[in-house]
Amino acid sequence: MPMPTYDFTGQVALVTGASAGMGAATARAFAEAGAMVALLDLNGDAVHQLAGELTGQGHQALAVRCDVSDETEVANALGKTVEAFGRLDMAFNNAGIMLPPADAATEPADAFDAITAVNLRGVWASVKHELAQMRTQGSGAIVNCSSLGGLVGGAGRATYHATKHGVLGLTKSVALQYAPLGVRVNAVCPGTIATPMVDRMTANGELDLNDTLAATPMRRLGRPEEIADAVLWLCSPASSYVTGVALPVDGGYTAQ
Repeated sequence: MPMPTYDFTGQVALVTGASAGMGAATARAFAEAGAMVALLDLNGDAVHQLAGELTGQGHQALAVRCDVSDETEVANALGKTVEAFGRLDMAFNNAGIMLPPADAATEPADAFDAITAVNLRGVWASVKHELAQMRTQGSGAIVNCSSLGGLVGGAGRATYHATKHGVLGLTKSVALQYAPLGVRVNAVCPGTIATPMVDRMTANGELDLNDTLAATPMRRLGRPEEIADAVLWLCSPASSYVTGVALPVDGGYTAQ
């Protein structure tokens, strides 16, 4: 079955956490659909390498090293994006981290602060500065990356799940405020996706792959490109009457 195609020629997309996994797949998909793409990531070398790959293929791409937990860096990255491309039409706020499981009774505060700084504050800062640009244009589409962990709980990962639930509250509230202003805000809730992060978790014994597959009705991991497909749809005219949703892309996990 042919995949949907989109024409984002002349439009500008921004992706955080863009150097690998779901972020890289989405950045490539935006570029292949004709968009100019700003790639933000804490790993400056990796994100510049991806931007070089895309420009070598004839696309327009800008790489910016950015720590999303630092609002000043986010604001500067948005400024560089608009300076380079003139506007901002679409954003995928994908940057996120996960630490090893912890007992909620003994988890140290610095672990809580580290996860919250990226997964919630980072999305908040990104949305804030994206909205400032989109408001002036009277148009735009933002997709925040939550997780199946934004829809259910998870033993040993209270802080991670708290941040992902928080992303959904942020998404819905901002969607309501900006719907009359021409800006749509939605979230994707990925299940377990075959990314470098999941590879590390499996290698470190933090994730049992067999248990994960058994708990997923489709009995497989998702592909980063499947998240990209959902993000592009949420940013496209095909979803023009959709805002404030939390879209599971999880092989049926949260339907159980």
